[in-house]
Amino acid sequence: MKKTILKDDNGKSLEVDLKKFIDHLNEYHKTGTSLHTQEGCAFTIDDEFRTKINELYEQK
Repeated sequence: MKKTILKDDNGKSLEVDLKKFIDHLNEYHKTGTSLHTQEGCAFTIDDEFRTKINELYEQK
């Protein structure tokens, strides 16, 4: 299990399991720009964000 702490659009921290997070992004936020909310955090999902998350996963 690869976990990391992400900062949302407002600077709030959230610990996520990267594999589960990527699976969710691929299912619900695969293309375009959208908003993901989780545990009171909000993330703008776009190509740049998806690339960043995939790179984090590969590094861990």
